[in-house]
Amino acid sequence: MARALMLDHVSITVNALAPALRFYDAVMGALGVPRVWVTEEGIGYGIRSTPEDDAHSYLAIYVRPGVVADRRHWCFRAPDRAAVRAFHAAGLAAGGTDDGAPGPRPEYHEGYYAAFLRDPDGNRVEAACHRREA
Repeated sequence: MARALMLDHVSITVNALAPALRFYDAVMGALGVPRVWVTEEGIGYGIRSTPEDDAHSYLAIYVRPGVVADRRHWCFRAPDRAAVRAFHAAGLAAGGTDDGAPGPRPEYHEGYYAAFLRDPDGNRVEAACHRREA
């Protein structure tokens, strides 16, 4: 069966660029996702798909003053459990708040390992690894 990537790209809105840049540079860096652009209006991470290679995902962070965090939630794939832990630690050090420490989440499946954070605007973000511990 072919690998299915459900999301091609997603955007998250924030109130201010500087705290978002610090936070998302830290958490995306911990997951090995490069920042590819930054302007006064936003930040981009990841690789855009092309006609020759459509197996990528892309994240844009846009400044939209007045953002109110609600039940929105974004989960980013982590290559391993160490990256989940690095994501959580980096996010806390860069102005995020804990919303679920790194650990197993057997209610999802036996290999699910994740950590949850709130970014400086209260958006809920997660890093998850689906692989069993080696």
